[in-house]
Amino acid sequence: MSTALEKATNLRLSGISKSYGKAMAVRGLDLEIDGGHLVALLGPSGCGKTTTLRMVAGFERPDAGSIRIGAAEITHLPPHRRNLGMVFQNYSLFPHRTVAENIAFGLRMAKVGAAERDRRCADMLDLIQLQSRGDMYPAQLSGGQQQRVALARSLVVNPKVLLLDEPLGALDKSLRESMQFEIRGMQQRLGITTLLVTHDQEEALSMSDRVAVMSNGRILQIGTPSEVYDRPQTRFVAEFLGTSNIFEGTVSPDGVALMLPGGAVPAAVRLDRPQQPGATLTLSVRPERMTLGVAPANGPQFEARITGAVFRGNYAAYQVDVPSLKRELFVYRQADGPLGSVSFGLGEETALGWAPEDAVIVRPE
Repeated sequence: MSTALEKATNLRLSGISKSYGKAMAVRGLDLEIDGGHLVALLGPSGCGKTTTLRMVAGFERPDAGSIRIGAAEITHLPPHRRNLGMVFQNYSLFPHRTVAENIAFGLRMAKVGAAERDRRCADMLDLIQLQSRGDMYPAQLSGGQQQRVALARSLVVNPKVLLLDEPLGALDKSLRESMQFEIRGMQQRLGITTLLVTHDQEEALSMSDRVAVMSNGRILQIGTPSEVYDRPQTRFVAEFLGTSNIFEGTVSPDGVALMLPGGAVPAAVRLDRPQQPGATLTLSVRPERMTLGVAPANGPQFEARITGAVFRGNYAAYQVDVPSLKRELFVYRQADGPLGSVSFGLGEETALGWAPEDAVIVRPE
């Protein structure tokens, strides 16, 4: 369509650092987003993700490092010369301007002719499926429609990179889920390089080509959503991105397995490479990877007792006491009975275990 963007350009951050007084917000951060891809910066408040986005946008000046879009160095350019589009959490629409006027605002500032401006605005209204609402005002639209208008206003100027700053934070859960599909679909159709900042794990996993998990101003791990979720490299990533059961184990005398106390089958996981016998390692197992009732034959097996059971729609969440481990674990089990039912009752004794391939060794930091 006529609003199609030029060939997608990569975004590269090299050694970016930013401090506020003695507080380091971002520490030597490196990140590259391939042209046409969407990367999410995910992390808790204060981890540096928003500061990173603001440096890309030009609202903050990095203390060190460089920012490039394609071959162009933009580190010291003002925001209006960076050819970026940005969508904020609160949309920042002009309440006194119509939908069409809001979308065309950037084109008007760039002194684009009226005929071209009207054509590109009409194309954007068609793209966001609001063709009949160009004469309406933001207050007359739903939250999801306002969000689409904000997105169209950013895209109509044909930016090389799109920045999304918690774009769905103001929406309710059901609308937020539908907008995840809409934004992702639009981004893929246009093929625009996109940086998304969010603290919402589901949002990052469902919308991104890659997820970068941040903590204390650094990227701890970056990879596809499945890589980061299924194979976390640190305890922080395992616990922040979803729920995880964390164990401390001891390397077996032959150095090729991790042992946990109290297991009928002591090897909790086979190690990718030999380790120092007797060394302590940290193990992560996702609740949905654990089994109740019949434990896998090649993995550890523990005697357990159900201490909590909650129905959550398509799965049941169990809190399970494991006496030999002297702790309680969380287990998610796909629903297999009538609506609202759980398979294991409070106080019921059962076996608990997991397949060794579903356990991951993580760094403790």
